[in-house]
Amino acid sequence: MASVLIADDHAMLRAGLRLYLEQDPSITHIDESATGAGTLEQLRAASYDLLILDINMPDRSGIDVLRQVRASHPDTRVLVLSGFSEKQYAVNVLRAGAAGYLAKDQAPEEVMRAVHTVLAGERYVSAALNDALASPPAAGADQPPHAALSQREFQILCKLARGRSVSQIAQELSISVKTVSTYRARILEKMHMDSNAALTAYALRNELIQ
Repeated sequence: MASVLIADDHAMLRAGLRLYLEQDPSITHIDESATGAGTLEQLRAASYDLLILDINMPDRSGIDVLRQVRASHPDTRVLVLSGFSEKQYAVNVLRAGAAGYLAKDQAPEEVMRAVHTVLAGERYVSAALNDALASPPAAGADQPPHAALSQREFQILCKLARGRSVSQIAQELSISVKTVSTYRARILEKMHMDSNAALTAYALRNELIQ
């Protein structure tokens, strides 16, 4: 018997997921959340076996929510459901602690297969993504610049690209302004860029933000 929390800001998507989940007799309880803050509040109030999490929440990044869930609710497994391409986001999300990554355009049968796989304690990934996770990129391989970033650097890149200031990021992540500034400088250096505007253009071009 499993309890599931669906976290997505689109009511129609939540309703569709709930419809599929309710047809499964092994899932006995389903709740919903439309925001990142609401998701964390519900996790504090109740225990869930599975969180189905949209990576693009309206009030805070899904990566932020994921990191907090892994730190504070280690028994809750997280299946990330995203409109972003697997190539751009999935490796970072899985390395940050998600138990699976699924594109929103998948068939209902594949969504349920992912749910059952994650609830069984296994990791759900596509074959191509599994290969990417199993071995580092070969020397000279054609990798996007953000692939060289650490999990924390990638998290801060996405925040900078969305227009967050250094002080806002420091507050959101509970770290110092100096630490965020150091990360920003490192991100710009690794990606060979010189401004936040360049980071935003890159993130939009590569579908890291919407």
